[in-house]
Amino acid sequence: MANNTDIWQQYYAKALATPHLKRTEFAVKINQSPTKVAIDCGCGTGSDMDYLHQQAYQVYGFDAHQDAVEICRQRFENCSLVEVSQDTFENYDYPRCGILMANSSLYFANPEEFSQTWQKIFAALDVGGVFVGDFMGSKDSWAAGHHCPTTPLTEAQVRALFVNFDIIRFVERDEPGVTALGNDKHWHTFSVVAVKS
Repeated sequence: MANNTDIWQQYYAKALATPHLKRTEFAVKINQSPTKVAIDCGCGTGSDMDYLHQQAYQVYGFDAHQDAVEICRQRFENCSLVEVSQDTFENYDYPRCGILMANSSLYFANPEEFSQTWQKIFAALDVGGVFVGDFMGSKDSWAAGHHCPTTPLTEAQVRALFVNFDIIRFVERDEPGVTALGNDKHWHTFSVVAVKS
């Protein structure tokens, strides 16, 4: 059986070939704040950071995994507008930003500190700024018994996080599927694009 490190290395190898998400382009279009700063939480191999850098954003990315951070540091070594660090949601010092992304990463925020983590995320975003990210639902295969702690939420709990936002997109996924590495998994997620009001 592959260990955690092997699994992440396989994931990053696949992720390096993956383009940025279309919703990252959408976030740039709807950012109403004057702040051309973006944070990529759980930045992986940096595809979305690369796009934001091309749009002349100052980009900060962090990831808990050293392999991802090393990949990004090599990828952006000549980019003065991109700064990457190894960190967690709980310990990261969030700068003020106009876009904050948490693509498939908030699943792994520490459940015991999630409320404080969300307060930091909320405080970092300027009014008119855009949150783009995903939350794990309670029916997800990884909601219990996963190899690392996860933070599953109900739809009501996710919506409650956005009382001071205008929700632009809210999509629930509740279906069998596969992981990036082709393993069977039941996906239950809530994907949100919202503008801070």
